[in-house]
Amino acid sequence: MTKITETALRDAHQSLFATRMRTDDIIKAAPLLDKVGFQSLEAWGGATFDASLRFLAEDPWERLRQVKKAAPNTPVQMLLRGQNLVGYRNYADDVVDFFVSVAAKNGVDIFRVFDALNDTRNMERPLAAVKKAGKHAQGTISYTTSPVHTTQKFVEMAKELKDMDCDSICIKDMAGVIMPATAYELIKAIKETVGIPVQLHSHCTAGTAPMAYQAAAEAGVDVLDCAISPLSGGTSQPPTESMAYCLQGTKNDSGIDFKALTEATAFFKELRQRYNPLINVISEQIDTRVLEYQVPGGMLSNLLSQLQAQNKLDKLEEVLAEVPKVREDCGFPPLVTPTSQIVGVQAVFNVLMGRYKVVGNETKNLVRGGYGQTPAPIDPEFQKSILKGMDIIEGRPADSIAPELDKLRAEFEPTGLVKSDEDLLTLAMNPAVGKDFLSGKIKAEKAPWEE
Repeated sequence: MTKITETALRDAHQSLFATRMRTDDIIKAAPLLDKVGFQSLEAWGGATFDASLRFLAEDPWERLRQVKKAAPNTPVQMLLRGQNLVGYRNYADDVVDFFVSVAAKNGVDIFRVFDALNDTRNMERPLAAVKKAGKHAQGTISYTTSPVHTTQKFVEMAKELKDMDCDSICIKDMAGVIMPATAYELIKAIKETVGIPVQLHSHCTAGTAPMAYQAAAEAGVDVLDCAISPLSGGTSQPPTESMAYCLQGTKNDSGIDFKALTEATAFFKELRQRYNPLINVISEQIDTRVLEYQVPGGMLSNLLSQLQAQNKLDKLEEVLAEVPKVREDCGFPPLVTPTSQIVGVQAVFNVLMGRYKVVGNETKNLVRGGYGQTPAPIDPEFQKSILKGMDIIEGRPADSIAPELDKLRAEFEPTGLVKSDEDLLTLAMNPAVGKDFLSGKIKAEKAPWEE
């Protein structure tokens, strides 16, 4: 059997609607999806935490609680950025432990834990915290292609994750670049080696993901990430209905209730119409250049907005061509938050200002080991030219971070904004946005249908 995880409540609207789906709509959708028979509902984490606060003036913790209540029969899943949690920096171990325990209490059943560099040292503590909370720990391989990313290396990483007591493995193909033959080979190899369930997550950016999913099913993948059809395709996932029908009546039958799925599809068709003004035409187009440039949909949107702000949209092709060069210079990191933003910003600097004439602080931090060990060693001469005397971090980055929880309490509790553990963590993840949200300063953007 190949089960399906539905991504409509997290990655699908993050990919197509700029992460703007309102909690009201999510809560209306959840009971419909709950009846379908999914492996899980991906409904939290990733960019949704920040976006719900910053743009919608909604409490992400309240959204999580409501989803759990509205879909009691289906496990709720979140995407956790390893030691970065749902923020953009490494947090101390005590904050990691606290965040995971509070998220578990609020309704997360499955934690998909990844690291942008595939540095398993950055995944060890959050995975241990998930196990301590009694929840499902899914160790994640951020899939990418480069001279140093091979099936053998990914299988070795899967072994490391199993040794960390993971309950399952996810192959997270954030740019949609995995080919059908590779999907078959990789899943077969991991299944034969680690003996725990394997899940595949991809995007339709290059148009090849449905074929990769079929190959994955033939290789024995346990779960596929899909998006209900009105929210599928383009930079989102392959359509749930199509994959379910492809699997129906085979040994990989997903067990989906098609009547319930049809009802859910009707709801999302209407919802899609209301959110349509938010969809960028680029997000819907098939673009096989992603196979060369490895630029995920969200990263492409960021590049476009940066160039637009500088009135330099005509430089897009040069920037896209520069991305793989910067990526190689920086040790071939997979392009996923935050490395996608770091490499993208540096590529823009290189094209507009001259190669490495201006170097972003985050680029320096990546090159010095501040995010962990890069997949390939960075050339020492390049490192020296970028860092200009800055220290290199050899160990796990979080080892140099002192416990933060008491310090955070001392900083934020006197403000009167902290009414709960959840409020404290909101402030910890993004102090500026958290303060504005908890003090009522953030006003929700107008909904697309109000414009």
